[in-house]
Amino acid sequence: MRDPRVSAMADGLIGSEILRIAADVRAMLAQGAEVCNLTVGDFAPAEFPAPKELVDGIVDALRAGETNYPPSDGVAQLRKAVGDFYRDWLGLDYGIDSILVTGGSRPGLYASYLTVIDPGDTVVYPVPSWNNNHYVHLSGAHGIPVFCHAGDAFLPTRAALEEAVRGARMLVLNSPLNPSGTAFTAGQLGEICDLVLEENARRGPDERPLYLLYDSVYWMLTFGATEHVNPVSLRPEMRDYTIFIDGISKSFASTGVRVGWIVGPADLVKRMASLVGHVGAWAPRAEQIAVARLLGDRAAIESYHDTMLSEVFARLEAIYEGLLALRGRGFPVEAVMPMGAIYLSARFELHGAATPEGQTLRTNDDIRHYLLGAAGMAIVPFQAFGLPDESGWFRLSVGAVSRGEIAPMLQRLESALAALHFGTASAAAA
Repeated sequence: MRDPRVSAMADGLIGSEILRIAADVRAMLAQGAEVCNLTVGDFAPAEFPAPKELVDGIVDALRAGETNYPPSDGVAQLRKAVGDFYRDWLGLDYGIDSILVTGGSRPGLYASYLTVIDPGDTVVYPVPSWNNNHYVHLSGAHGIPVFCHAGDAFLPTRAALEEAVRGARMLVLNSPLNPSGTAFTAGQLGEICDLVLEENARRGPDERPLYLLYDSVYWMLTFGATEHVNPVSLRPEMRDYTIFIDGISKSFASTGVRVGWIVGPADLVKRMASLVGHVGAWAPRAEQIAVARLLGDRAAIESYHDTMLSEVFARLEAIYEGLLALRGRGFPVEAVMPMGAIYLSARFELHGAATPEGQTLRTNDDIRHYLLGAAGMAIVPFQAFGLPDESGWFRLSVGAVSRGEIAPMLQRLESALAALHFGTASAAAA
């Protein structure tokens, strides 16, 4: 029954699954247990400090008296800096009227939903993905989740989206992807852009367009041969239909600084600025001034990423190689090669196995609980990202762990897997 004391929206809002899991981790740590915390999409400052230039810039701005309200659409020097940054790094040319500064990237996502979507409009999004089901609920949209699989690196294909986008108002994509750590190739994203353009060309003059909301907050965190691609560079005609969401939270390990931005069609950005202004979801003034300076310092950015990227990838690679080694020894685990962000997709096919205490692992949450208790390995099932099936896929996030934690965790994991009884000799390790 509905709670009569709150709105229907608030009554139906679901809390964060990741925060619920974090409570279990805190309880283990309080008991003195050794836990490798791979749950949080954040960075431990001791492992990944923010750029010194950014921190010094914030302190300098505060000491200079930059403590009053910023303009609701962002300080002009940061909006210009974002435009210059996109031109120099991505080859995209956007003027200041197409750029809106927000208090982190989340207000940008929310503003995009509320500016484009009327209640009942259709939003298409792939799963697994981060929080789209919640934004659909908050905006009163009709959500169409498109289920993706490991064979496609958990990314949607044009074929998978063909029917879903018919008549839709917005398509939401994220690359590199939270939670899988995979990224689109130019060919994959180009085909989806063609679909968006064809759908818009098909619509009559009285029909509203289909927009692509492109969450690229991890775009600077790619590894190896992976290159970040974006819709407008691939298909310049996508400019009228693409809304970029970005910020410093992930690329500069500065989640608490709360500076993000929207880049897109100027007429949409103007309306979003009004929304953000009424909500008060702007970034602090001193932080905006410091970020403007950082974005203009290419040498500082390149130096910072030389270290950050190697450290992130070293952690991802160590876990990936460790899981492949376990699979080679007969354990029912697998992983997808990390391409970007701070995440690794891993599968633990433990359903039906019995623990030493006699409990049968039937769900992903059972597996999560067992690995936390028996291996001190804290991970998040893909159900937290909208994937409903009990397939054994989990997100592993490395931003809050040290290199030294990984090898002991893998040893504990092997012992925990070896302690399970699968009922058939072929299902367990030799």
